[in-house]
Amino acid sequence: MERQAPTCHAVAIPFPALGHINPVMNLCKILASRARHVAVTFVLTEEWLGLVGSDQKPSNISFATIPNVIPSELVRTQLSPEFAEAVFTKMETPFEELLDQLRPPPTLLVADTFLYWPVRVGNRRNIPVASFWPSAASNFSFFYHFQLLEQHGHLPQNLSEKGDEIVDYIPGIPPTRLTDLLGGRSEQMMQRLRLIVDWAHRAQYLLLSSVHEIESQTVDALKSSLSFPIYTVGPSIPYFELKDNPRSNNDSDCITKWLDRQPGSSVLYVSLGSLLSVSSSKMDEIAVGLRDSNARFLWVARDEASRLEELLPGGDLGIVVPWCDQLRALTHPSVGGFWTHCGWNSIQEGVYAGLPFLAYPIALDQGHNCKIIVDDWKVGWRVGKDDITGLVRKFMDPGDGESKELRRRAKQLQELCHHAIGPDGSSETNVGAFIRDILCGAANIEDIN
Repeated sequence: MERQAPTCHAVAIPFPALGHINPVMNLCKILASRARHVAVTFVLTEEWLGLVGSDQKPSNISFATIPNVIPSELVRTQLSPEFAEAVFTKMETPFEELLDQLRPPPTLLVADTFLYWPVRVGNRRNIPVASFWPSAASNFSFFYHFQLLEQHGHLPQNLSEKGDEIVDYIPGIPPTRLTDLLGGRSEQMMQRLRLIVDWAHRAQYLLLSSVHEIESQTVDALKSSLSFPIYTVGPSIPYFELKDNPRSNNDSDCITKWLDRQPGSSVLYVSLGSLLSVSSSKMDEIAVGLRDSNARFLWVARDEASRLEELLPGGDLGIVVPWCDQLRALTHPSVGGFWTHCGWNSIQEGVYAGLPFLAYPIALDQGHNCKIIVDDWKVGWRVGKDDITGLVRKFMDPGDGESKELRRRAKQLQELCHHAIGPDGSSETNVGAFIRDILCGAANIEDIN
């Protein structure tokens, strides 16, 4: 009789923040839907399971929890050094204790690269580790080659005097201002990120949340530098849910109804992310700019939604809401542009939707991501300090020549993205290759045991 295909039991652990949990879960859904012999245990703290555990998922994905070892007040301040210290020092032991309880025993760890200790756990237990980088491939390459910045004196403490200097010596990365690479990151944070990337070298696989054709120079440079397999498996967004269910379960809600009433490509979608925030005065400035532009807009403003509604006219011009299904909104025919904080998940969703960007970075990797959008891909404009009204009006003007060019390039990028996840596309091919590799690895572990 033909031997039954081995089951790969993958245990996935994301960094405990929504911008990391979502792409790791999307990756797991992609893997689980492609291979019935891949079973995934997705590990969260008890607090996070209560927040995301009701989301739909394939039957071969299950949840497991570790105790809330991170105090709740730190979870709400996820950029604080205290939060990072708790994540890096308090989660490893309960995670390893959980591994002892799982049946069948794990044959693979899928670990968010921003957590380095799962690589240590996997190497100690002889379990292969796939390190998943949820940001741009060029951001990984930047940290991988950080010693080159040190050699040129391009360090966080020198940013005030050297911020406008051009970094043109990192393989596979176009020339970039130092401030776009380092802006918003402390020296302590940089040291932590260097440690993270150093541990990633000790994993058995590297998964990149990117599309090869979109970051080909960076990915190819990394492949020539690293000795283990690298797979581009992006975009790590829930595009597969759109295919399975093109209309949401809440089609009667006010957001969908409002979008359905708007002309094609006429609405500017505005979201500044789920983690970082800007001051109330800056939000007011954005509100005034939107109001005076007379452009239609859908603004997802979280806790500020009620207050901002008082500053903005309602009805057909625009609405402000605390939350919406972002990818469904971006792919709605009435949406024609995306004002974003330049988080990588949001950028991937905007690319998938074929939209041009108004780029408004706040911190972390967002300055570099903004540079990618504006200078490298040329599918967006930076939002400066002046004349938000004029910028929005020009951006959303379907007759403006420069705006038309942005849209043309955005559609080209969209075509690359959709081809990558289609039959024989680069991401689809890489997902298949990775599944074959981990099933082979699971068979070898079975033979050893």
